[in-house]
Amino acid sequence: MKRNKASKGYRADYAEQQRRARRWTGSKLERDDDLREKVLGRLEAGWSPEQVAGRLMLDHGRQVISYETIYRFIYAQIRRTKGYDWRRYLPRGKSKRGRYGRCGGSPVTFMKERRPLSERPQAAADRKTPGHWEGDYMLFKQYGHNILVAHERASRLILLAKPRTRRADTTVRALTRLLGPWPEHMRSTITFDNGTEFARHYRLANQLGIQTFFCDPHAPWQKGGVENAIGRLRRYLPRKTDIGQLTAAQLDAIAQRYNNTPRKCLGFKTPAEACLLNPLHFECESTGPISRAWPSHSRGKIGKSRSWVPAFAGMTAKMR
Repeated sequence: MKRNKASKGYRADYAEQQRRARRWTGSKLERDDDLREKVLGRLEAGWSPEQVAGRLMLDHGRQVISYETIYRFIYAQIRRTKGYDWRRYLPRGKSKRGRYGRCGGSPVTFMKERRPLSERPQAAADRKTPGHWEGDYMLFKQYGHNILVAHERASRLILLAKPRTRRADTTVRALTRLLGPWPEHMRSTITFDNGTEFARHYRLANQLGIQTFFCDPHAPWQKGGVENAIGRLRRYLPRKTDIGQLTAAQLDAIAQRYNNTPRKCLGFKTPAEACLLNPLHFECESTGPISRAWPSHSRGKIGKSRSWVPAFAGMTAKMR
């Protein structure tokens, strides 16, 4: 009591603060310089804290650090230093934890030949069978700027396209170019939300033989894979990005980086490893480390002939 008393006598809250201050030696990342350098380097490369912790455990055969410790370290730096640049190390770039609610309408009545998600084959739900896709648009602050994202549910692989507009005819043509080169068994189903940009979905069935399904109204979480992918891509393509200045090489690099980042749901393999090496039996040779490309630094224009960039760009792949 003598050791912990304040200038005006003993106070329990002050004594508790003194006790914690004596025992606190800093977080693990503050004590271990080498570990901090490894963790921050991988976070800067686009990995999430959970991916960093999982990959370190896979490489060392034991738990090196938990993802919660990494999150707490980043948020502690934000609170102590008021340096909000620390949030750039996190996938969503948020300075506080939590979710933001949204609301809006659903133009279900405009969908010709619409099939609800309840009719989708069970094989698409368990994520064990390849060939089931989800599609959505990634929107930006400037009107008319958008990127089409196709997400394969089993491998978590993404394909990116940059159509000129978000009209239904343009969208279905872009999806046909993205999915057309794939084998038939890799084009089983695709799931959309109820946006009118997917109103010509039935053309995909006619041209590619792929079945199309739609989420329930106000339930975009039912295609959570592509929603999650778009959230991760926001790290490289924030909402304020002027994609008119986004070059084909930069879009290619972003797709490569995503598809070569390990995922916990894949046993910390990468989507490229899970998709190319297993269901498609590709022989792949990586071209090397992916260079960091930030769209805001670009001054080039993307050509019409490169309006879509497959996820395999930058890799040498051939069928066995």
